[in-house]
Amino acid sequence: MKHSPEPAEIERVLKRGVVLVEKEEELRRLLLEGNRGEPLRVKLGVDPSHYELTIGHAVVFRKLRQFQRLGHKAVVVIGDWTARLGDPSGRENARKPLSAEQVKANAATYLDQFYRIVDREQTEVRWQSEWFDQFTLADVMRLLSYKTVAQMLARDDFAKRFHSGIEIYLSELMYPLLQGYDSVALRADVEIGGTDQTFNLLVGRELQPIFGQPPQQILTVQLIVGLDGQLKMGKSLNNYIALTAPPNDMYGKLMSLPDHAMRSYFETLTDVPDEELEEMSRKMAEGTLNPMVVKRRMAREIVSEFHGPEAAQAAEEAFIRQFSQRQLPEEMPLYPLTEPVNIVTLLVEARLVPSRNEARRLIQQGGVSFFPHGATSEVQKIETPDFMVPPSEGAVLKVGKLRYLRITSPSSSSVQS
Repeated sequence: MKHSPEPAEIERVLKRGVVLVEKEEELRRLLLEGNRGEPLRVKLGVDPSHYELTIGHAVVFRKLRQFQRLGHKAVVVIGDWTARLGDPSGRENARKPLSAEQVKANAATYLDQFYRIVDREQTEVRWQSEWFDQFTLADVMRLLSYKTVAQMLARDDFAKRFHSGIEIYLSELMYPLLQGYDSVALRADVEIGGTDQTFNLLVGRELQPIFGQPPQQILTVQLIVGLDGQLKMGKSLNNYIALTAPPNDMYGKLMSLPDHAMRSYFETLTDVPDEELEEMSRKMAEGTLNPMVVKRRMAREIVSEFHGPEAAQAAEEAFIRQFSQRQLPEEMPLYPLTEPVNIVTLLVEARLVPSRNEARRLIQQGGVSFFPHGATSEVQKIETPDFMVPPSEGAVLKVGKLRYLRITSPSSSSVQS
């Protein structure tokens, strides 16, 4: 374990991007003085509910990495039982449960992405099935006896659903208890998570003394908003950036973020010093610093985090060429065409949109353009879903702000996604 950490390092762990530390002085003391000579066991519970993670997930991963850099052990518990129930946190209705097979497949991809940020050598991975597969009905009844229905219904998301007449399943009431028991099984010293997990983390802290363990420390981090600048980043809202998004795509999407959300992204996804952030905020407020300059710095820093500085620099140069100089991207997917095809059909088959309804919506909103000769000097806004795309070699389709497709002949290419 790393000895005598600098106070500034500890303050960064406790403050940067943090919303709540339940017993801050206790955790500060543990980080300063040590834990009986042993690394702290810093728990993160993950339900692999989807195969693709977002940069929103990276916020808590980065916080876990900060603990590792102080010499502590990351303990990741894969919720192969709770994912089958569905986490009710922050939900206005029940989450669809997953099969054991889906959970296992998602978890493999989840961990691959997780290790892009967190040190594999300082990480212990555990599965809930290690202990819950051994649970008897007596164990379940004993666990249920530690919380009352009134305590559960006091939780915000449950209270809203209860007063709105939206069903709450008994299995959902079990979820916080199962997550809390994970802390007992792992003998966690600290548990971290997003602010939507505060209730669940507190349940673990309450359960541990019942089982003769010290109560875990709790630290929650900001939940960053999505690209709409209002709602929490999430795949269901289509306002997210995939953690594995290519550099150019990630950079371009970051540049579409509303200005007011930049500070949160800087704090949670970069290591730019707080003093610099304060100075940039002050200068923008005074009108002496263009927010576009700050946003480019933000995008470059975040892309560097996931892809490295060279990829970030190349992505910025590509963005400048494409948007500042009004040029089309040099590289884009190719679509072979031998005869005219309906625009809606093409958009769906080329996987530029998820459905025909989404294609029609984009067209109605003016979000689809056609460059018949592959140059910005001539552009045609597609205004009807009946438009037929001609098989013009080199023609380009633009969908939204960031997606492009070049028409080509079958002999020179095959479909790419």
